[in-house]
Amino acid sequence: MNMLEYKGYTGSIEFSQEDNCLYGQVQGMPDNLISYEGTTASELYEDFKEAIETYLDYCKRKGIKPRKSYSGTLNIRIPAEIHYRIALIANQTGTTINAVVRDSLEKRLQLVH
Repeated sequence: MNMLEYKGYTGSIEFSQEDNCLYGQVQGMPDNLISYEGTTASELYEDFKEAIETYLDYCKRKGIKPRKSYSGTLNIRIPAEIHYRIALIANQTGTTINAVVRDSLEKRLQLVH
């Protein structure tokens, strides 16, 4: 899937046959906070960057911290047995539960690409 990236933000690329235009939204933001459009790929990318710059300027003027597409914090629910096994591995290897989960996910994601 093709995505746009700029200043740590990731955006989708969609096509509207009805409007004969490209459009998208920054991923991981609440309520489709940042959207953009264009009739060509170049216009789409420029509008994507402009939408992000507008958002960042707004946050700066208001004195609020801009949200990122993905914060790096992921809360998941897993069975207690798996949680226990992860904790055992962390204890046996002298590391943390977060490190075990992060390393496992990184290894899994390498298999996908």
